[in-house]
Amino acid sequence: MRRRERYKRLIMFLASVLIIGIQTGAFAVAWFNDYCRVDVIGKLYWNRGNWALIALYAAMVFVVSKLFSAFRVGYQRVLDVILAQIFSVLIVNMVAYLQLALIGRWRFLTHMGPILRVTAFNLAAVICWVVFMRWIYARIYPPREVLLVYGTRGYASLRRKLGERKDKYVVKKAMSVEEGLDAIKKEIPEYQAVMIGDLPAHKRNVLVKYCFEKNVRCYCQPKISDIMIMGSEKIHLFDTPLLLFRNCGLTVEKQAVKRAFDLVCSVLMLVVLSPVMLLIAALVKGYDGGPVFYRQERLTLNGKVFMVYKFRSMRVDSEKNGARLARKGDDRITPVGKVLRNIHLDELPQLLNIIQGDMSLVGPRPERPEIAAEYEKYIPEFSYRLKVKAGLTGYAQVYGKYNTTPYDKLKLDLTYIENYSFFLDLQLLATTAKILFQKENTEGVEAWQTTAVPEENRDRD
Repeated sequence: MRRRERYKRLIMFLASVLIIGIQTGAFAVAWFNDYCRVDVIGKLYWNRGNWALIALYAAMVFVVSKLFSAFRVGYQRVLDVILAQIFSVLIVNMVAYLQLALIGRWRFLTHMGPILRVTAFNLAAVICWVVFMRWIYARIYPPREVLLVYGTRGYASLRRKLGERKDKYVVKKAMSVEEGLDAIKKEIPEYQAVMIGDLPAHKRNVLVKYCFEKNVRCYCQPKISDIMIMGSEKIHLFDTPLLLFRNCGLTVEKQAVKRAFDLVCSVLMLVVLSPVMLLIAALVKGYDGGPVFYRQERLTLNGKVFMVYKFRSMRVDSEKNGARLARKGDDRITPVGKVLRNIHLDELPQLLNIIQGDMSLVGPRPERPEIAAEYEKYIPEFSYRLKVKAGLTGYAQVYGKYNTTPYDKLKLDLTYIENYSFFLDLQLLATTAKILFQKENTEGVEAWQTTAVPEENRDRD
């Protein structure tokens, strides 16, 4: 398997080239047969013009597919990749048709037949490609046999998560760090990979270095300091390498670009989605006659408290016994609210918070002050995530769940802050469309929980 590992990137690169070529080929056929005619496009293109247009289509397929992570067949679940490819095909062909309509100066619906056929063919092609490539990938790279090394906390959660990805990992043996580093090191060479849980840093370092020495693949749960290191800048002032931690959140230039993007997109979305929001408002009001909107104190940049706006999804008296997160099967949620929460439409009024400047399109989820204070009792670093504005969507919202533990949410949010880029914002916005179809992202906490802190995390070292 180790010999085959070196060819993995090449195989996936060639597979990506193949699906881009298939989609571009379908568009090229439609262009030459249906669009590149004097009576349709207005004038004939020279050969260079034809190929430039086709190359532009291929470039769009590549960029949009990368934005949705649509090539990661061996990494993501099959359904996630299929959804990513479907969104990519729909967006690319919509933009391509708009481009053709502008060139030919048509009415928008005049020549939709050919592009609809291209879209149907490409949708079938990408679904077949994902299923076939997943089968090929599984045959060449079967699940790795893993040795799991765990500490005093987080074991049950990590084991459960590994069990959800049996297509990638099979835990053959689990060892506590209390069994001793020497005993663990004797076992490591017998496995294809080692999964290191939340261990004390000095013990983890020994195991990581040993895996490096023996050329054994190693996965580690990062600590907060590890995420800060990943976002640091490498500098060379003398003959000793240094890592620079600026620790100031986003630079002024990044903040300006982010704010401009927030304003333009949120205003456009508010205009486009206003009919949907009016319909939702009517449904919420019509169900029980209560208020349409729900206002609540939340935290944003530097701990500032603001009032967040949401469509009300719970009964009017839902918090008469105090603040708590939604539970699984929570009877406080109204039938209308259940639908809104499942597809995240209850969050749409937060576009107003973005326009006001209290929130951003992308950032950490805004927490309630009282719940954040509860988290900080067990995780003093929880406030670190407030180095940027709270977001309508974000890294933790996309890659986590509603009931993800606060410690994991903190690590996800810090990963976003330390690796921020404009392209990352675009990627997270694109990926957010996929999680609308994933029910587990809205799953509530357990019935015994007031917050998302599990019992095993209450004694964090």
